[in-house]
Amino acid sequence: MDSNTLLKQLLLIGVGTTSLVAEKLREVSDEWVKNGTVNPEQAKGMVDDLMERLKTEQGNFDSQMQRQLRNVLQDLGVPRQSELDELRGRLDRLERQIRDLENKHWR
Repeated sequence: MDSNTLLKQLLLIGVGTTSLVAEKLREVSDEWVKNGTVNPEQAKGMVDDLMERLKTEQGNFDSQMQRQLRNVLQDLGVPRQSELDELRGRLDRLERQIRDLENKHWR
């Protein structure tokens, strides 16, 4: 499994968890409105406030997970995409030089 796939799966887990929390929060606030514990405006404000906090925390969690995953991959010696691209470029140049030398040799 490559690092992008793992990262996407971790982020989807976080998004799924956030969605589940949001759904349960709405259910609870609807129940409170039905029971008369809070009025609909208070419930909406509470849900909106908590959802905004969840989004902020989700963003912080996502960036922290990305940072930690990059560190783990670096510790394991997995090259970054930019390093692989650089090596591909060097390999292309070397192959071109070999072809040029072969062409000169056979003339």
